[in-house]
Amino acid sequence: MQETQIRPEAWKETISRVRNQIGEIIVGQQEVVEQMLWCIFAGGHALLEGIPGLGKTMLVRTIADTLDLSFSRVQFTPDLMPSDITGTQILSFGRQGETAMTFQSGPLFSSIVLADEINRATPKTQSALLEAMQEKTVTVGNETHRLPNPFFVLATQNPLENEGTYPLPEAQLDRFLLKILVPYPKAEELKEIVKRTTSNHQPSIVKQAGSEELLEIQHGAREVLVADEVLDYAARLLMMSHPEEESAPEGVKKYVRFGSGPRGIQSIISTGKVRAVCQGRMHLAQSDINAVAIPALRHRIFLNFEGQAMGITTDQVVSEMLQALGGRS
Repeated sequence: MQETQIRPEAWKETISRVRNQIGEIIVGQQEVVEQMLWCIFAGGHALLEGIPGLGKTMLVRTIADTLDLSFSRVQFTPDLMPSDITGTQILSFGRQGETAMTFQSGPLFSSIVLADEINRATPKTQSALLEAMQEKTVTVGNETHRLPNPFFVLATQNPLENEGTYPLPEAQLDRFLLKILVPYPKAEELKEIVKRTTSNHQPSIVKQAGSEELLEIQHGAREVLVADEVLDYAARLLMMSHPEEESAPEGVKKYVRFGSGPRGIQSIISTGKVRAVCQGRMHLAQSDINAVAIPALRHRIFLNFEGQAMGITTDQVVSEMLQALGGRS
């Protein structure tokens, strides 16, 4: 493989153009957009959580159009079968009457796949995403088919409804690089949303990058240097998420049942590297770790019964861990 040419300023400019173009379409949600860009340029998958109507689908479609990537949307429902998303073998007939089994690809064969309300599908269908998200392949029958490169699964779930839903198991939650919370817009943002969506003038999306530039930035971000003391800081942060550790804060020991696994620190480092690139740097800083820690760990820390009963959130737990390390007041 050809060695990646280090171009931090060019990468910073590209990401800035993409961010600005998304801002022309999406009102507010700067933090959500930023975390989505971290995830995509790190080559990972994102889980978006928020009530309906906050523009999650529009955001994902806008990102796909801005990066000129193929896009497909799957509405997850309880009757959705694995073959509905992966594809299936179909019987085809030739001109002379001969028959053959051919593969009909499903909506997973797009660069960006929006899995809308993923927790409404049965575990059987949810698990069909596991191979695609991890291996970036789909196996149907005896044949394995490679998915496009780049490939991202951006899934959404509604936190308010529990009836008719199937909570994602820990193993599948861990496949998502980041869990991003989509907040309700502020009053001024609501007014701007109304202006943009109830008039004849609709802003158009202009492509700001392509798959080649995206892959170049992905490879380049992996070259970001990580000093031993910064890596040690991230490792100590992750170990603090385990209640049996002596260094764990009081809130972790009291409210956490299980801490994060190794994918937690992998997520922190990979997204932290992209954040460094976004600022034109080729070295990871402690500030990058602090910035990405909450979205990287909030779905990898599991509260015990007392924590759930007290209304404690994993965001509060991670914030306490950062405070104990001196990373956040």
